[in-house]
Formats: sequence, C-alpha cells, structure tokens
Amino acid sequence: MSENVSEKGIRVVLADDQQLVRAGFRMVIDSQPDLTVVAEASDGADAVRVVTATPADVVLMDVRMPGLDGIEATRRLTTSLGEAAPKVVVLTTFDLDEYVVSAIGAGASGFLLKDAPPEELLTAIRTVHSGDAVIAASSTRRLLQHVGPLLRAGAATPANAPQGLPTDLTPRELEVLECMAHGLTNGEIAERFVVSEATVKTHVGRVLAKTRSRDRVQAVVLAFSAGLVQPGEVLRDAR
Repeated sequence: MSENVSEKGIRVVLADDQQLVRAGFRMVIDSQPDLTVVAEASDGADAVRVVTATPADVVLMDVRMPGLDGIEATRRLTTSLGEAAPKVVVLTTFDLDEYVVSAIGAGASGFLLKDAPPEELLTAIRTVHSGDAVIAASSTRRLLQHVGPLLRAGAATPANAPQGLPTDLTPRELEVLECMAHGLTNGEIAERFVVSEATVKTHVGRVLAKTRSRDRVQAVVLAFSAGLVQPGEVLRDAR
C-alpha cells in the first residue's frame, strides 16, 4: 500500500441528501480492501463540518443539497483547508452541467455521473486520490464535450490562473497538456513520446506550476478555456 494511503486505505466521505444514494455508495466502496467510508453528510454545511473534523482523502459531493449546496461546500473546504483539503469529486447529472463547471472553479478535482457503474465510481476515487488522469473517466470525457461552450467561456478556470496559457510553456509541455486534456494517463503519454513516466511526471508538474493549477483537472479546463483543445477534437499524431 502506498505511503500516502492510511492504514484504513483511501478514506472517503459521502455527502448527499439522499440516504439511499449514500447507502448504495457505501456498500460499493466498503466492499473494496483499499477503500473505506469514514463519514457521511446529508447537506453541504454538514459536509464542511464532517470533513473539517474527520481526516479524509476523497469526498463524493452531491451538487444540489438543501441549505449549503455542494459548490459552496467545496469552495469552503478548499479555501479553509488549503493543500490539506481532500480531493472532491462532484456528483452530477447532465442537467447540472453549469453547476459542475462552477464546482471545478471552486476547487473540485473531478466529476462523476450519479448513474455511473460501480467500477467507474471506484476508478474515479482511486484516480482522483492519486492525482493522475482523473480526466480520463468516460463520463468526464462526455461531460467535457457537453459543456464545451461553458469551458470556453472560462467559467471553470482556476481563480488564480492566467487568463490564457502561460507564454513560458515549452512546446513539449504544451503537447503534454494537450494529451492530458484528451484523457491520456502518464503511462500513455510516456508511450506516445517514447520517454519515461518519470519524465512525463516532471512535465506534468511543470505544467501545473506554470498554469497555477491545483491539479490536472483545472489544468485541463484551462486548456479548453484557452482554446488549446476543442470539445470532441481528435488527438493529433505525435510529432
């Protein structure tokens, strides 16, 4: 087990106002040896209280909840806890796309359709926790295509990020960012450019630093908003 994972495995908090939804997620998550649900919350304010008091790695956050919604709860957690904040995965349906884009801008690290199959839910939790290729989930790809106009409008661009892509990104860093936006993992990027995964991780780290992105998702959203990548665009062959 990774040194970044506690003895309980990846610690998950469920925030959803529907008890049956939480129960279903808990059953799926707790069936895995490396995942544990450590707490539940029935609304946004409860989620902020629970996560502040309970060490957690990932929060599954519903968007629409009574009182404090998932967007504001995400913003408060990422603002108050800073780098210590758990990764937030926003739970949504297609009719909530605008809320999802706002949530990404508030600091969420990814999003998942509420009707996603169990294996996709588990994959999302693990990839968000690892910080690698969270944008690769099939639901995320479909959703990115669906909300392309909103992304181009900059609604989800990180608050502290430049309005466009930084001019000091090297040609290879731009290529890596483009690959990230198309959902390639570090391993797939390494294979594409015939380099080591360690080299790719270095490029990814520099892209995040130069774009002042909190994680891969926000860097990818910036790539869409700046026009480096268009929704539905096919990845070009490696140079």
